[in-house]
Amino acid sequence: MMDSATIEFTGASGKNYTFQIYDFQTNFNAVPAVYVVTRRQKENGVYSHTVLYVGQTDNLFERFENHHKANCFRNNYANAICVRVEYNEQVRLNIESDLIRKYRPPCNG
Repeated sequence: MMDSATIEFTGASGKNYTFQIYDFQTNFNAVPAVYVVTRRQKENGVYSHTVLYVGQTDNLFERFENHHKANCFRNNYANAICVRVEYNEQVRLNIESDLIRKYRPPCNG
């Protein structure tokens, strides 16, 4: 993965999590991570993100080859993936749950 811009998402707990922002077509390395699929818009020179899906995986490379929510991503015009590398599975699960509770993403339903 290459260097990219960052974004901060706040969970229902109030805790902030920093993610790297990538284009939706990015090919990822085999790393464990929490990821947020978004629709990124630019208005008046400022970017905003609509959270569409929050997930976690022990291998980001495999996760997007045939994602089970790909149709939902397309239907909601996903164009960015925000990634937070995290090696501890329990921490990944906690972050995923915290963000889902806050954002209630349409593709998680």
